[in-house]
Amino acid sequence: MNPKQFLLVGGIVLVLVGILGFVGVIGPTAEQSIFGPGWWFDNAENWAHLVLGVVALIAAFAIPSKTQKPLVLLLGIVGVLVGIYGVFNQNFLGANLENPADTLLHIVVGVWALWAAMNKKAMMA
Repeated sequence: MNPKQFLLVGGIVLVLVGILGFVGVIGPTAEQSIFGPGWWFDNAENWAHLVLGVVALIAAFAIPSKTQKPLVLLLGIVGVLVGIYGVFNQNFLGANLENPADTLLHIVVGVWALWAAMNKKAMMA
């Protein structure tokens, strides 16, 4: 996977997660979301997912590939740092990172972004 593919796939996933987070409450409490009892996103997280997803999709088509690599690298670093931050603090810029699944998800996506940015084989293709 190269940086453009990361931006496309990641952007689509983030847009879907953001939209489903807004409309996906299926029970009498907010914790009963479409994602199951282990994951619930508050409105700040839903907006962040939606906006970042749209920006990623725009970046996949609007910026040159030589700029996409450092962007994805930066996203990877931020994702890992937010994940590590979530271990010690459950609030980040108004968004609740209230469970271990959030922390793990941010770290995994951050590592995925770093891999996509540094993947030499995909860059050659």
